[in-house]
Amino acid sequence: MLTFTFIIALLLGSFYNVVGLRIPKGESIVTPRSHCTNCKTTLTGLDLVPVLSYVFLNGRCRHCQKSVSPIYPLFELLTAVLFVTAPYLMGWTYELIVAWTLISMLIIIVISDLHYMLIPNKILLFFLILFMVERFFIPYQTIPNHIIGFAVGFLIPLIVALVSRGGMGGGDVKLFAVLGFVLGWELVILTFFLSSLIGMVAALVGMLAGKVKRGVPFPFGPSIAVAAIIVYFKGEALLRWYFSLLY
Repeated sequence: MLTFTFIIALLLGSFYNVVGLRIPKGESIVTPRSHCTNCKTTLTGLDLVPVLSYVFLNGRCRHCQKSVSPIYPLFELLTAVLFVTAPYLMGWTYELIVAWTLISMLIIIVISDLHYMLIPNKILLFFLILFMVERFFIPYQTIPNHIIGFAVGFLIPLIVALVSRGGMGGGDVKLFAVLGFVLGWELVILTFFLSSLIGMVAALVGMLAGKVKRGVPFPFGPSIAVAAIIVYFKGEALLRWYFSLLY
């Protein structure tokens, strides 16, 4: 089952690359078919085997020899690793459906945010509706608690965005709202603080490496995604550890 999940997730990761790159530009995810962004040649099945095509073609287009971004195989592999890690951590339960949906949304959002500094409303709305259906049949808490989580997840980053005058983007605020619905209000607050810590560390490392400049915006979506994954799987344990230090 894990091997089958890994293979399917590799294929999904390839599709998520397409979604994350096309939706922000208002393009269809169906047409045109996948093609080289340099020579515009339509790619065949041999060019599109997740990860393996990149390796065997030495990271280049088979037709024009233009270098292909390593981000493509990276996110294919990351999707697969996260998909097989989920059942390892939580077992083969119904909640696994929610976990895979969350991973899918975060992968697409990170791809979009890294490329365009944008988290599209279409993606957030699609997954919010999907999560509403899933949480109706697979509740983590009571439905009112999920609604409260949505409100808390929206209001806290909104206040920060208003106070900081643009220090946080609107897409980030709406993403926290969706995460609040999935996780509940306690865990979304933890996600907010943990993502802020991760974002601060990422900014410092980026500044030392010369990739991030003071006062220049950089994608916060990846930090939110990492925090959300950690909190989703280990949030309760983190809260217990934190409160054990207080009492």
